[in-house]
Amino acid sequence: MSVGAVGVEAVDVEAVDVGAVDVVAGVLLVIGALLTLAAGVGLVRFPDALSRMHAAAKPQVLGLICVLLAVALESGSWLTLLFIAPIVVLQLITTPMAAHMIGRAGYRTKNYRRSLIVSDELQDDIDRAQS
Repeated sequence: MSVGAVGVEAVDVEAVDVGAVDVVAGVLLVIGALLTLAAGVGLVRFPDALSRMHAAAKPQVLGLICVLLAVALESGSWLTLLFIAPIVVLQLITTPMAAHMIGRAGYRTKNYRRSLIVSDELQDDIDRAQS
């Protein structure tokens, strides 16, 4: 098929065969990018450390996993999967711990909105430990 504008030389354009794996990888890539964007927006927009903790942990990890799955699917290589698997496992292990520590630090420095907390179990534990 030839494509060209008036006064411009026509260029032959060939159709590209897009398989199901390419479509799935593209969808995963877009979902991962949107989740990571949502995490970034949440870090900027949320008012306190406890709210930001959720934005930094949950969508960011899921977005990274979606992007890495898209890369693994597009690559089609077991070696790529071998490199990606430890990244996913380490993210799944370390992110909840980091979020917990961010939440604790925010709580101890009073960088949170007390009006948003329904049940303050940590304060009960701190009071019991100090008495």
